[in-house]
Amino acid sequence: MKIVFTGGGTGGHFYPIVAVIEALHKIEEEKRLLPADLYFISASPYDKRVLFEHNVQYVEIPTGKLRRYFSLENFTDIFKTAFGALRGILVMYKIFPDVVFSKGGFASFPTLFAARLFKIPVVIHESDAIPGRVNLWSAKFARAVAVSFPDAAKLFPEKKTVVTGNPIRADILIPVSQGGAKFLGLEEGLPILLVLGGSQGAQVINEAILDALPVLLQKYQVVHQVGEKNKKDIEARLEGVLEEVPQEFRGRYKMYAYLNDLAMRMAAGSASLVISRAGSTIFEIASWGKASILIPLTKGQGNPQTKNAYHYSRAGAALVVEEANLTPRLLAAEVDRILDHKDMRVKMETAAKKFGEHNTTAAEKIAKELLRIAYEHEQ
Repeated sequence: MKIVFTGGGTGGHFYPIVAVIEALHKIEEEKRLLPADLYFISASPYDKRVLFEHNVQYVEIPTGKLRRYFSLENFTDIFKTAFGALRGILVMYKIFPDVVFSKGGFASFPTLFAARLFKIPVVIHESDAIPGRVNLWSAKFARAVAVSFPDAAKLFPEKKTVVTGNPIRADILIPVSQGGAKFLGLEEGLPILLVLGGSQGAQVINEAILDALPVLLQKYQVVHQVGEKNKKDIEARLEGVLEEVPQEFRGRYKMYAYLNDLAMRMAAGSASLVISRAGSTIFEIASWGKASILIPLTKGQGNPQTKNAYHYSRAGAALVVEEANLTPRLLAAEVDRILDHKDMRVKMETAAKKFGEHNTTAAEKIAKELLRIAYEHEQ
């Protein structure tokens, strides 16, 4: 049996795929099934180490991107897309999988194009509240469609669409509620803010947090994931910022380029509030049952993060601060508004848990469907 996974080159596409792969391995082990041959096809491997650890073969297929604004790259990318489609046909003919699982994005187009040509069954998953164009197109011939936001289901064919939630890796699904402060070198009993900018960090959030530190550290502790590419810039600025903070408060700030799985679970379990982008991290926050402030990325086709953030906030689980309005003073005020009012925070946590109920089983549900279709196709 062969299963192909495909999707864009972001953590928001890659890690849900990894979660489904983990669920596949678990089902194979529990039911003593022969392991399937797994492939990940994309323009970027994102993390080759993780693919290797999960026995997944990576196949590169570069492709172009269709932008909704004028760019000279739109003309050159026509040829990239055509080349990618041709290579997709050759690669898929050679592998000829029993099923394809797609997270969408233009990196998935060549694989999906070939799957349609060869009539290979396709299952797609949409994380955003407003579906991307590739997923809307591929839904027309997909065998099944899974979505994270209930509102997104209305935009896909009703009979084959299911609200599954977002697949989350088992290693970060359940936070560690005890010992987090000690593990992170922080004080016990003082509220902790967990700041996440996504897998690559977010410069605008980083700058706002740094500028707000003199105010925030008077009352809170901050665990700040800045992203590897931003680490040096943050370190260069940090010394000057901390000069405005009393000596006894400076240890309340902990900066990390990247939080590994254990550190993330510890930070999530001890956090009183999460400040984050509004990509797939929303679903991790929901599964942790944490109140949050979302600062959506305003770039991207169709501005999906802003729509995600407002869909999630309507559930009562988060406050939204748009980038254009973000200031250190506003950010500190919003933090105070939540943490100074226990009833408000508890309501947000309850809403987050309710929103995240599907996420705990999403990977398993999708994995079972992939195996069912693959076995059916294999016969």
